[in-house]
Amino acid sequence: MDAASHEAWPVRRLARVSGVSEAHFARSFRQAFGIPPHRYLLTRRVERATALLRDTDLAITDIAFQTGWSSLGTFGRTFRDITGESPGDLRQRLQAIRHDLERVPHCFVSAAHRPDLRIAVSEKRRLQADDRGGPSEREVP
Repeated sequence: MDAASHEAWPVRRLARVSGVSEAHFARSFRQAFGIPPHRYLLTRRVERATALLRDTDLAITDIAFQTGWSSLGTFGRTFRDITGESPGDLRQRLQAIRHDLERVPHCFVSAAHRPDLRIAVSEKRRLQADDRGGPSEREVP
């Protein structure tokens, strides 16, 4: 899953590759990694997109499709929900500080920028809306 995070990895496929039932796989994965498989995959996709934004001049659309997103809108919204910044804003900020990180091993930089997805993105949006005093998803008709 790490090596091909751009591919679709439904639990059915992961369970089949692992030779166990879907329920057993999902439960075991969550016990091992602390998050469900889908959130883990989102983390890897956002990490890869962040690295491409930082290290290349590829268009954001190309980065979205290369990292497994089928929609630029979904990529942008999910990326912002997870990182707190739009892909374009993150690119500008990271390229501005790029020279400071050149002496730090890449694995440390990646770990420091790894998104925290212990809660679902939709739950994070709801909590942020509650903090701003806006209507939560449950209150919208």
